[in-house]
Amino acid sequence: MFFQVSETKLRLPKAHEALPGRPDPIPTAQNHFITGRPLKGPYPRGTEQVLFGMGCFWGAERLFWQVDGVWVTAVGYAGGITPNPTYRETVTGLTGHAEVVFVVYDPQIIAFPALLKIFWEGHDPTQGMRQGNDIGTTYRSAVFATTEGQLAEAQASRQAYEKALKAAGRGSITTQIEKAPEFFFAEEEHQQYLAKNPAGYCGLQGTGVTCPAPAHAPH
Repeated sequence: MFFQVSETKLRLPKAHEALPGRPDPIPTAQNHFITGRPLKGPYPRGTEQVLFGMGCFWGAERLFWQVDGVWVTAVGYAGGITPNPTYRETVTGLTGHAEVVFVVYDPQIIAFPALLKIFWEGHDPTQGMRQGNDIGTTYRSAVFATTEGQLAEAQASRQAYEKALKAAGRGSITTQIEKAPEFFFAEEEHQQYLAKNPAGYCGLQGTGVTCPAPAHAPH
């Protein structure tokens, strides 16, 4: 997922610059390639949802589908302007979307802070509009929360991890933490990509710094 970079890809587009998109969702897989569970639901009662942006979504999704307590994962686009974008549109930088992993999980089996630990340690959240050699707004770090509790826990964990990163000589966290915008499922070929293509590209690389529990986690 490495593309020649233009200035357009390093800043979020304004509304008048964004691609128009389309009124209807683009086609995607119906079921998870590994588990067979429905990507678009219905999801079991009591599960919660969150979106994580960690750069290239192929490797990021694999991190989460392997976790006990995660019911289903999918990849797609969120945080931009263009409705129902395609992959080719998002990589231009003219949709404003980030590549994200949609995670449906059972909080009785895995608590949200444990997912945040995987998120923080699984990539470098200090790089701004890039992740390693994947450069552009589509590869920015993001947590899009679906509940107020998730939002508070994400912000608390950010503070705790930033302190650990600075102690290790790293820069400030650039992760976007917001309430979840609309999520658009990516094309079928991108869903569970590394299960279908085990030797496929994965550019994920963490900092090697452990994420501690937040000093004042919300209750």
